[in-house]
Amino acid sequence: MNLNKIKILVFLLLITSCEKDFVSFDSEVINSENAINFSTNSIEYSLKNFSEKVNPVQTNSLPSFLLGSYNHPQYGNSISSFVGQIVPNEYNHDFGDNVVLDSVVLTMPYYSRGVETSEEGDITYEIDSVYGDSPIKISVFRNNFFLRTFDPYADFDSSQSYFSNASLSLEEAIDSYQLEGELLFEIEDFTPSEEQINLTEIDTAGNTFVSQRLAPALRFKLDNPNDSFWENNFFENQNNPVLTNESNFKDFFRGLYIKIENVGQDGTMMLLNLASSNSKLTIHYTSDNTTIGDSDTGPVDEVETNQHEYIMNFSGNLFNVFDNENLIDVSLIDQTSGNENIYLDGGEGVITKLDLFSGTAINEIGEEVGEFEHFKNYFYDEISDQPKRIINEAFIEFFVNQNYLNDDEPDRIYIYNHDQNSALIDYFLDQSVSSTTINAKINHLVPLTRDSLSDNRGVKYKVRITEHLNNLILRDSTNAKLGLAVISDIASVQNYGILDEDTSDNKSLASGIILSPKGTIIHGNLSVDPEKRPMIKIYYTEPED
Repeated sequence: MNLNKIKILVFLLLITSCEKDFVSFDSEVINSENAINFSTNSIEYSLKNFSEKVNPVQTNSLPSFLLGSYNHPQYGNSISSFVGQIVPNEYNHDFGDNVVLDSVVLTMPYYSRGVETSEEGDITYEIDSVYGDSPIKISVFRNNFFLRTFDPYADFDSSQSYFSNASLSLEEAIDSYQLEGELLFEIEDFTPSEEQINLTEIDTAGNTFVSQRLAPALRFKLDNPNDSFWENNFFENQNNPVLTNESNFKDFFRGLYIKIENVGQDGTMMLLNLASSNSKLTIHYTSDNTTIGDSDTGPVDEVETNQHEYIMNFSGNLFNVFDNENLIDVSLIDQTSGNENIYLDGGEGVITKLDLFSGTAINEIGEEVGEFEHFKNYFYDEISDQPKRIINEAFIEFFVNQNYLNDDEPDRIYIYNHDQNSALIDYFLDQSVSSTTINAKINHLVPLTRDSLSDNRGVKYKVRITEHLNNLILRDSTNAKLGLAVISDIASVQNYGILDEDTSDNKSLASGIILSPKGTIIHGNLSVDPEKRPMIKIYYTEPED
């Protein structure tokens, strides 16, 4: 009993700055002569769920980028390709004399972590955010489509958006033929490896040694079309304006298009770390350097042939292009009474809107009222301007529908204000962390509970919305529709625009949703199993009469 009193006292002290006045109730709690006894009880309210297809989403300026193919047993296959500008580390580069191309290497690191280091310095890695292990086809093209920085049809200095359906707007699409310029590389059966990459050199005695150790990465030696592509575009353009500044360079060499195609039913999807300094395109070449020395008879010119690098990094407009199969047509789902299932699929997939307090209830005088009205009156007395009950915890449990086979359930889901495209107050107040930032907010958004006795299959998600409901009571907040989605990184909730004919809605989606290839199916409010229907469960404390 004392614990409940302490909790209420702390709660009341925290909300003294709110619009409503709790002084009378507060004084009775802390006055030992008029001490009140309390009891803890619970109540449930209903909700409705409506799944909706996500329109093409903005994918430029994302914190990371997807590349590959992912097959979901219910939603079908999703393919993610990549388009990106590159810029050199140095403009007006002097390649030297008698330049000879050695190789051109593209490196795009995975997210990984070292777990063990040998005495020789070799590191054993684990790679993160790689989904699947089946081969995919990768083709690397020179992009010939000009990627402009600013939107000429918007306000001054408005950045150009690039969307997941390879478009710049509803009216302007990217020409796929321009994306596929010269073919620079192709592999029919690529699968990622978590092995350390060792770069070797040969010393003066002819012995090979490891000169550099790299973390796991997508790393390709690109081709040289017509045996002259790189020489013509770079070596022969030395001192030409196209290599002297960023603007000229981006117009001249418009970046790379990395196209993904399926070679089987499954595939592999990778999250690439393009912010890494090791993410680059490197031209390796040799050239002659002349040095001037002195001898007994006068000056001597000495010519040396040395190895050099011309490095370009990804910078500017970088974006994903998605191609989804969409086996489940959620547009055919009822939008009035709710649904049997909640459909969630990341990327340009499916989210679900939640309508809280969607039913009716009997109030304290026996009248049938809407659940939201019942909720507000149950916890706060507008006439006396005092609380009736204090919410200790409020949550919704979402049960995975195990009738649908899925061996790769997403670990996290994300609930947010669908009307305002913003996280709930519970998200910002939750300072809990796990072993990594990607698994933070574990009090508000409890990770998927799994059944260790049933092949580790997903059982349920739990979402705490205690402070969101307190806001509805204490600050007269609007009972806005909430959104529910799968999310890859719970810390990635910066919003990116959605391409929609109704621009007044200003719809957007969190980056962690866009970058999640996974999906799940959850029991909805009309599930055939009533015990697994999502309900708003509230545990509260109230004074005893």
